[in-house]
Amino acid sequence: MQRLDTLVEAADQVMRTLFAVPDASARRSPAGPLDAEADSELDHEAKRHSQGLMRVNHTGEICAQALYAGQALTSRSPEVSAHLQCAAKEELDHLAWCAERLTELGGRPSLLNPAFYAVSYMLGAGVGLFDSRIGLGFVAATEEQVCEHLDRHLRSLPEKDLRSRAVLQAMREEEGQHGTDALAAGGAEFPHAVKEMMRLSSKLMTNTTYHK
Repeated sequence: MQRLDTLVEAADQVMRTLFAVPDASARRSPAGPLDAEADSELDHEAKRHSQGLMRVNHTGEICAQALYAGQALTSRSPEVSAHLQCAAKEELDHLAWCAERLTELGGRPSLLNPAFYAVSYMLGAGVGLFDSRIGLGFVAATEEQVCEHLDRHLRSLPEKDLRSRAVLQAMREEEGQHGTDALAAGGAEFPHAVKEMMRLSSKLMTNTTYHK
């Protein structure tokens, strides 16, 4: 019965992650206070570019949910589990914000999301088998990659796309805090070579989901 409950919970997590709706966020989107009419000032190319960037960020948040869920499944450390639960709650808001913004721009989620979810879940489950220092270090290294990625997108966004910018800036602040908290909780600082491998994997995701 306990195993069945675990499977049902995991299936529910997959559905809520892959098919998140805009009102799934516990907090209002940072774009909320801004004038939605500003989107009319975006020309076709600017809107298309913003769609691609927000599609990438939406997929990134799906991967984050999968990584945390997989790691929480196999981790035996209460400290790691508590950190993952806290971070995943905020990441779920990020996922809903990105879904909402993507819809506003007239875009659609990536067709590759189920595949990226599955790969990320398995990766997270594998990391969870290691001790808490590695688990928390993985969170910190992942968030470092995410912050670098968000910085690039903030530089690349069309100047007039203020609503997308507000979302990404809020995400950037919270993602950075997640990484700082993970290191402060005892996470190991990953070697440069490992971070480079993670960076290459992230690049594969961003390059494919921008268009698909």
